[in-house]
Amino acid sequence: MPAPLDPRIKLRHLTAFLETDRRGGVAAAAAALGLSQPAVSKSLAELEAILDVPLFDRSRRKLGLTEFGALFLRHAGAALAALQQGVEILAQSRGADAVVRIGALPTVEVEVVPQAVARFLAGPLACRVHVESGPSPHLLALLRGGAIDLVVGRMPAPAVMAGLSFENLYSEPLVLAVRPVHPLLREAAPSLRAVEAFSALVPPRGAIIRPDVEALLLAAGVTRLPREIETVSNSFGRAYTLANDAVWFISRSVVAADLARGDLVALPIDMAASHGAIGITTLAGAAPGLETAAVIAAIRDMAAGR
Repeated sequence: MPAPLDPRIKLRHLTAFLETDRRGGVAAAAAALGLSQPAVSKSLAELEAILDVPLFDRSRRKLGLTEFGALFLRHAGAALAALQQGVEILAQSRGADAVVRIGALPTVEVEVVPQAVARFLAGPLACRVHVESGPSPHLLALLRGGAIDLVVGRMPAPAVMAGLSFENLYSEPLVLAVRPVHPLLREAAPSLRAVEAFSALVPPRGAIIRPDVEALLLAAGVTRLPREIETVSNSFGRAYTLANDAVWFISRSVVAADLARGDLVALPIDMAASHGAIGITTLAGAAPGLETAAVIAAIRDMAAGR
């Protein structure tokens, strides 16, 4: 474990050291810093005493760094630059135009994202939040174009992950949601083959969970759903399922509250094979701003409590 930083090292020591090296002498450094030459000389002497090594070679007409000074320069310069960047980021975060733009797939727009946004807005970095919903291709296109900062939901297919980074938070299965009076609930052991007799709400082609739905149906010997309704609208899916003997292929979290209240019921069919990774997709290598990082932290917290 690295030793803690000596608390005797102050910001004035680093600025005096860096400016003296940059200007090639104490007098020029003092003028640039608006300090007296004795003040700069004192800071340099204190720093060398704290580090217990000579930083400058004073045997020549123009001050030059010793080997110790050259080594320290790399780290001192990086430290001061990082500190300056932090100050600038904090200044920007206080601006009235700060906004975090979130893409929320249907999987998370009912529970995780609303809870995370509420937590973020209750914190010290609260700012304007824009939430965009829609299918995965739409949100990923916005992410790549810089229109949104992150996408929350199921992991994109490997074929579209070039240039993107995914952070896995938890996994979730699909359910087959029906209204409480659905005929299939009267069967002792309903099967996926029985779904063919009813209208089915499924994600459209291109949606992240579409391959999972197709794989489940093919494994059950179902090659086609005669009365298929493609939708990514949770409002339409809920309304249609409550009013008709339809079967809704949907992520569990989307209808969790409906299932808990008994408004909808999950058919007792094994859906373990439909488990998918839920998480945060961002541009690879992109450093999030302070507010965006706070939103991501809130999303992680909400996901951890599931």
